[in-house]
Amino acid sequence: MNRPEKVYRLTCADSRPYPSPSKGRWGGHRRTKIYGRLDCPAALRAIARGHYVKYRVFFADEATAVAAGFRPCATCCPDRYRQWKTARQNGESWKA
Repeated sequence: MNRPEKVYRLTCADSRPYPSPSKGRWGGHRRTKIYGRLDCPAALRAIARGHYVKYRVFFADEATAVAAGFRPCATCCPDRYRQWKTARQNGESWKA
């Protein structure tokens, strides 16, 4: 007997959810508009405290998270965060 294929709910560049047969590679928080690695210590701490999960979204790739208006997490993506912050301070757009 075949098991039904697992379907994951990912977020596209226009912030709408869509079904996907593949797991997201990046996670984000819909309210703060921050994205990061799935094993991010800051996100895992928030989840353990019972927060975050309600507003969690997943992205297939980093470019989609950026296109959706999310910024990198300072905890798990410090280099990307510094680049994003510098670009913002200089009035430039930032691409992952």
